[in-house]
Amino acid sequence: MCWRSSKLLEWGGVAAAVVYSLLVAMNIGAEFIGFALLLASAGLIGLWSYIGKHHGILSLQLFYAAAAIIGMVRWYGG
Repeated sequence: MCWRSSKLLEWGGVAAAVVYSLLVAMNIGAEFIGFALLLASAGLIGLWSYIGKHHGILSLQLFYAAAAIIGMVRWYGG
């Protein structure tokens, strides 16, 4: 993977996580969108960490993805 693609995965994941955090913290009713962003972030950073062999970060992203799915199910499913 080229350097530019790697940085896009890394920083795209970071940006999605920042927006997720702000949406949830503002408590404006956009939690489902926030959890979807958390899932996207976990996917992007997870792929980046898998390619770069950052196993600790990959493990953390798997947890974040699971937390995002739980949040989406609980928020939308009631």
